Amino acid sequence: IYTEPENLTGVLEFLLLGFPDDPELQPVLAGLFLSMYLVTVLGNLLIILAISSDSHLHTPMYFFLSSLSLADIGFASTTVPKMLMNIQAHSRLISYVGCLIQMSFSILFACMESLLLAVMAYDRFVAIFLVSFLLSLLDSQLHNLIVLQLTCFNDVEISNFFCDPSQLLNLACSDTSINNMVVYFIGAIFGFLPLSGILFSYYKIVSSIPRVLSSGGKYKAFSTCSSHLSVVGLFYGTALGGYLSSAVSLSPRKGAAASVMYMVVTPMLNPFIYSLRNRDIQKKTLLHHLLWRV
Repeated sequence: IYTEPENLTGVLEFLLLGFPDDPELQPVLAGLFLSMYLVTVLGNLLIILAISSDSHLHTPMYFFLSSLSLADIGFASTTVPKMLMNIQAHSRLISYVGCLIQMSFSILFACMESLLLAVMAYDRFVAIFLVSFLLSLLDSQLHNLIVLQLTCFNDVEISNFFCDPSQLLNLACSDTSINNMVVYFIGAIFGFLPLSGILFSYYKIVSSIPRVLSSGGKYKAFSTCSSHLSVVGLFYGTALGGYLSSAVSLSPRKGAAASVMYMVVTPMLNPFIYSLRNRDIQKKTLLHHLLWRV
């Protein structure tokens, strides 16, 4: 039965409908996401501790790597703990204030990861990290200001497991075409520009590799680049897939599944990618011993 949407002013909470409310499926989802979250936190913490404990790794590149690991922990922590709490409590509610806070930090860490990947391709000065953080903070607060301008909503049901700003705009009962344009414009700036910088950096790297005479130098260049390119492809590929799925797909389940890839799976896999391709990190973490046992 179709019902006309209501104008809900003074909304105090939203419903997160990203996953099916199946009692038999809930324990499986809880166990799966808890395991992935613990692996994410543990793997990235090991990299941070390994880099901070070895003075030989106190270089700009490893500083950015530890910062990327910190961003991965923060990125996953903005959504997964709340999702696990809701599953445990058999609830889908998130408060209006909690929604804004979650959206702010998820955008902050997502933008920070995007900019750090660009900085790691450039690999010059640690001061760039501060610029990356400030730009990420600006991006997250701009999204918050856009949502705060909404005075009423047609519905409180969000078809995802976190507060997606694009879906919040779709729930508004007022015209949000300008707001959407601003969101897309900001997303293009903080997504396209870092990716363009990465591609340009690797164009310069690839063009200079033939001038490296020794085979050992070429191997080291390809080994270093492959780790970073794997993380770049994983992050931007899944994020773009999630964005396109939410914009085109009519199925909320597909959009939620795509969001899981870049918000949960990517932060979990990043430390493994860097550890498996980096001998310095392997020597300083427990992953080195685990790899030998396997």
